[in-house]
Amino acid sequence: MMKKVITLLPIMFLVTLISCNSTDKNVDIYFGGKIINPKNNHVVLYSMEKVVDTFFLDTSNKFIGKLKKANEGLYYFSHGNENQHIYLEPGDSLMLRLNTWDFDESLVFAGKGAERNNVLIDCFLDTEKDRKLFYEYNQLKPAEFNLKVNSLIATKLATYNEYVKSHSFETFGFNEILKIALTYPIYSRVEKYPIIHAKITGKNKLPIVDNSFYDYRKKIKKDNDSLMYYPPYSRYIRNFLYNETFALGHDPLESEYSSEFTLDLLNTINEKVSTETSKNAFLRQTVIGHFYNKSSCSINLEAFNTFFKLSTNEKDKKLITNLIDDSQSIIINEELPQFSITDYAKVEHSIHDVIKDQNTFLLFWSPEFVSESYIVSRFQYLAKTYPNIKFIEIKINGDKNKRIQKLDIKNQFYLANNSAAHDFLTCKMPRSILVNKNGKVVNGYASISSANITPFLNELNKN
Repeated sequence: MMKKVITLLPIMFLVTLISCNSTDKNVDIYFGGKIINPKNNHVVLYSMEKVVDTFFLDTSNKFIGKLKKANEGLYYFSHGNENQHIYLEPGDSLMLRLNTWDFDESLVFAGKGAERNNVLIDCFLDTEKDRKLFYEYNQLKPAEFNLKVNSLIATKLATYNEYVKSHSFETFGFNEILKIALTYPIYSRVEKYPIIHAKITGKNKLPIVDNSFYDYRKKIKKDNDSLMYYPPYSRYIRNFLYNETFALGHDPLESEYSSEFTLDLLNTINEKVSTETSKNAFLRQTVIGHFYNKSSCSINLEAFNTFFKLSTNEKDKKLITNLIDDSQSIIINEELPQFSITDYAKVEHSIHDVIKDQNTFLLFWSPEFVSESYIVSRFQYLAKTYPNIKFIEIKINGDKNKRIQKLDIKNQFYLANNSAAHDFLTCKMPRSILVNKNGKVVNGYASISSANITPFLNELNKN
């Protein structure tokens, strides 16, 4: 595996200073670095989904922080709309350097703990390269596919064994993460193979595989809550659960998940995932993801009721309850309720005045759930594809002084605290509402990321 090599003199100077001044370096962790072309003024460090600390950039776009008595393990940091995982151990003085214009490819580490984290980044980048191989592999018959996969896994394990042999000082915990980073992305693609192969061949049933096809499953532990937010692990578990559900007899050629599939998937999660935290997370992701994919106000009440029965997380249940209530608060073919929106000159407007006599796509969004960069790319495409529709972005919460720079300010608004729109946005999650030029709602809960919104946009654009 190739290691990144780059001149890091400014960062190495920071490392030297830390090494000289640390009095309890065997316990504490230093984390810092330099951000080129920063997207904002801070870097946030997480452990699982919890914020560990926020580090602010100085005038040179550098940051440095000290984690007192921190535990060994996986963390991830975020800057702007992107993030990456790192592995920290007590005594580390890990410094990074990255350019946000090429976030992952430019990311490189220096200092104590750098080598293991540069290796993890190499694994991540290699996974992206492997993606291209599977365009070809997925067309192969099961036996041929299995031969290709076994060869690829052998290469990954050889890389792993070589690293472990030459780095005897690495901990058991890191070695486990390294093996996951190398192999789980491949296993994840094996789990997806039956569905993708069926789509490629146009057959409405999964290919028949022999008993050894999934032998690797015997080595995989599916109940590690600490890895719930680590993509190689979480993607594998998700693909495994979907594969198991399709194997119950569902048609892999369906363009969207049926109500029956969602129900079976929820029950598969309940059966196959035993730890409470992971089970609750997958249950929540499933009901929300499938609802958004449907991209309409229609509610699969049986699936939601199954979620309420199986989940033990009261916060998740409250979120889903609000989502259901929100979806039922806007009625199709009726006039959009009146509410106020505020522009970035702090002038308040009636929504009816803003959209009068125009086919309109209203996106209500929160920085907590959707990135500005995604909104920009999606809206630029939609506005070009559907010229007879007015696209408006309305921020639900967050910084009321910060608009999306790359979109027209005339179509950007936010909700004041007293806006009546909050009544149908209680879950604070993204929501799109499509309104025709007569002011009537044609879709009350669309998703800009779902292909199922296309027929609604086509129809609205024609009129």
